[in-house]
Amino acid sequence: MQIPQVVLDTNILVAGLRSRRGSSFQLLMQIGTGKFDIHLSVPLVLEYREVLKRELPNLYTTETDIENLIAYHCSVGIRHRIFFLW
Repeated sequence: MQIPQVVLDTNILVAGLRSRRGSSFQLLMQIGTGKFDIHLSVPLVLEYREVLKRELPNLYTTETDIENLIAYHCSVGIRHRIFFLW
């Protein structure tokens, strides 16, 4: 059986860090367990960082925790180069 491949939209991270009761939090807790692989690109990671820091007053976490979360995602995620055709 093939492991599911996912790209997490930024709103999943925001929702998961706002509340521990929802499915977004449960999804975040499964990252790195081998139940699915997450895929990342540099623009996506930069978006994660920008949005989470902007939403920091609404989250139950610190800026250091956000940086650690992003670093963890980068360590377990599968990286992709994006080539834009302008």
